[in-house]
Amino acid sequence: MADRNPETHVIDFRAAEHLLAARDPRGAVKLLDSVIAAHPENTAARLLRARAFFAAAQLRPAQLEFELVLEREPDNAFAHFALARTFERSGLTAQATRHFRLAAALDPKPEYLQAAGFDSENRESTEN
Repeated sequence: MADRNPETHVIDFRAAEHLLAARDPRGAVKLLDSVIAAHPENTAARLLRARAFFAAAQLRPAQLEFELVLEREPDNAFAHFALARTFERSGLTAQATRHFRLAAALDPKPEYLQAAGFDSENRESTEN
């Protein structure tokens, strides 16, 4: 195998993004493994790998990666939302609800608010 360097890791990261978009999450995970081995602190690579694990229905590895991202970035609304979806698919409703609510509190996107059980009528009544 050719020497790995930061430039090849960037190429692997971008290729993994394309593989995930092309519905090849296992291929994305394989590429990201070497990136993360060389740069374990890279949160973007870990978040992408968590998404790939989720897409491949590897829920426990996805959960662990999302949790690691949240240890480093506790205000990452997307990571909370994705972790909630992971818990939801695992049947862990209470944990899912907690993270849906955190995602909605951090970023009031309509999909986050809906998943958290907050609808626009409830929000308007609490704002008045």
